[in-house]
Amino acid sequence: MSHAISVAVVLYGLWLLLSGHYVPLLLGLGVLSVLVVLFIATRMDVVDKEGYPVHLGPRALLYWSWLAWEIIKANLAVTRHILSPRLSISPTVVRVKATQKSELGKVIYANSITLTPGTVSIDIDGPYISVHALTRDFAADLRTGDMDRRVTDFVNEA
Repeated sequence: MSHAISVAVVLYGLWLLLSGHYVPLLLGLGVLSVLVVLFIATRMDVVDKEGYPVHLGPRALLYWSWLAWEIIKANLAVTRHILSPRLSISPTVVRVKATQKSELGKVIYANSITLTPGTVSIDIDGPYISVHALTRDFAADLRTGDMDRRVTDFVNEA
């Protein structure tokens, strides 16, 4: 129930931001539309912890700041490799183990890999993610398991 209430609050807040109208009639219609959408979504059984991960909220800021720093570092590394006169790329495909238990955790891990320049998640097959890396160094960085551990801590599956 608390999960549905948090969804309703977020939906109504988004409705308020996007509508820009604060007349009582429109505010009431906004509440009505949020309740109808919430009723339909609940009946469809799509309001769950994976579809709307409210429980990750506070930890998300820490993880996103770490991921942003990793993206910046990877951008600089990719730029250095591309601008190098000898074009020191060595494309490779590796399989890394995902220690996350939930589908949400695996998806966050795969998306984090793809967001980091120089690596792209190709496939999730059980506990493994196939990754195309621009260089062997990028593949080796993934094999250290630092990102995997951080994602596992982020989704609290340790």
